[in-house]
Amino acid sequence: RLYQIPFEMPACTEESETRTLHLVGDFSAPAEFFVTLGVFSFLYTMAALVLYLRFHSLYGENKKLPVADFCVTVCFAFFWLVAAAAWGKGLTDVKAATRPASLIAAMAVCQGEEVVCNAGATPAMGLANISVVR
Repeated sequence: RLYQIPFEMPACTEESETRTLHLVGDFSAPAEFFVTLGVFSFLYTMAALVLYLRFHSLYGENKKLPVADFCVTVCFAFFWLVAAAAWGKGLTDVKAATRPASLIAAMAVCQGEEVVCNAGATPAMGLANISVVR
């Protein structure tokens, strides 16, 4: 699947109309994987909590249950590490696609010889970076 991220840009012609430029790319898969794993982790935690609190005697008597619980927890920890790496890669891809120099290069109006295009400001990605670290 290809997603298009639209953003408005001025045409800089005499009519001064605004046209939409579409960035092509699919940046949703890492985020979906990260969120899906978070939801499944939450559901497993709630189920384990019910097992620990309500059926404590069953958990203590059955020797295979703690081992299975440990194995599932290790799998979730591994997939969480993978999901965090995927989320970081997805963020890097979004940053590359929305870099001001890349956007200016994609604008046809900036291709003229006498035209000078500058980025007004660099997008702030600090909170997005923190989301990957945390």
